[in-house]
Amino acid sequence: MLKINFDEIKSILCVGAHADDIEIGCGGTILKLLAENSSIEVHWIVLSATDERAEEAVRSAESFLREAQDKHILVKDFRDTFFPYCGTEIKEFFNDFSREISPDLIFTHWLEDRHQDHRLVSELTWNTFRDHLVLEYEIAKYEGDLGKPNIFVPLSESICQRKVETTVSAFRSQQSKKWFTPDAFWSLLRIRGIESNSPSKFAEALHCRKLIL
Repeated sequence: MLKINFDEIKSILCVGAHADDIEIGCGGTILKLLAENSSIEVHWIVLSATDERAEEAVRSAESFLREAQDKHILVKDFRDTFFPYCGTEIKEFFNDFSREISPDLIFTHWLEDRHQDHRLVSELTWNTFRDHLVLEYEIAKYEGDLGKPNIFVPLSESICQRKVETTVSAFRSQQSKKWFTPDAFWSLLRIRGIESNSPSKFAEALHCRKLIL
């Protein structure tokens, strides 16, 4: 079994198409990373959020990155659900910020995600960062497109609690949606915990497409 040493990671990039994507997909993993190594430099980029959603995105990121000694939060306003149709501008944005950072680890959307915005973000992540370790996170939703991940991050119950409570409290604009509930988030954490035989019973899962040893 291969284990990645968090102590060797100096910088990470977290990319989400929408406010709350990063938190739902890999929020627990980020909390665990920072708990073990608060000196990691974190770049947190949300591509589509305006007005109330943008405020929520910043507030949530600040909470998740509370322990980070060096953090950079950026929220853009590309049009929600229209990413494939404004792909040129988004690709130019990716090209611009890739000249400024070269992270040790990148979190992005799963490439097989059926949401068009998620899928484009994953594609552009791979197009832009070709020599980096990229891990793709999952988001449960109506499309029923959860796959078979091959990377598991066991999480303590306290980290899961913080992930779920922070996400739910930060994004009040989403609480009328049927899928945005604590039990939905806990259920996937528990299932991935079963699959990975997590000692705490909980885990997040990620997809790794390419890993060089």
